[in-house]
Amino acid sequence: MEPTTFYDYDGQAVSFLDDDGRSIYLHDGTPVAWLSDEGIYTYSGIHLGWFEHGWVFNGKGDRLLFTDDASGGPPRPLRQARPLRGPRHLRPIRSAREPRPSRPMLSLCWADKSDESLWLLTHADEGAVAQGGSRADR
Repeated sequence: MEPTTFYDYDGQAVSFLDDDGRSIYLHDGTPVAWLSDEGIYTYSGIHLGWFEHGWVFNGKGDRLLFTDDASGGPPRPLRQARPLRGPRHLRPIRSAREPRPSRPMLSLCWADKSDESLWLLTHADEGAVAQGGSRADR
C-alpha cells in the first residue's frame, strides 16, 4: 500500500500518512502526528484536528491539507511533485491523548494557514493549547 500524501493550499506535498494508516511523517522521515479514529494528535497527546473525506480540518472546521482522494470542499490547486521520502525515523512513544473536542461543522473554506507548520508544534504551543483548546484553531 502506497503512503497517502498530504498537500497544502499551494499544492505542495508537506507530509504523508504511512502505509500503517495511522502515522504521519514529514518527507524527511520525521514522525509528527498520528490518527486515532478521525482525530489527529501529536505524539505528546495534543489534538491537532480531524481527517475526513481526504481532508485535514482544523478545530474550526476549516480545511488545512488534502489528499489525492479528497472529496468536496474548495477548489484544489495543481499538485506539485512530491519530494523524495527520507528514511522514517523512530516514532516517539505516544503520550495520553487530551480529550477530543467536539467536532466542528466542516467548512467549505481553506484555513488562513495551510502548510507544514501544522505539524511543527513546539512546547510553547503545547502550553497555549492546554490553556485554550486545539492547536489547529490557530
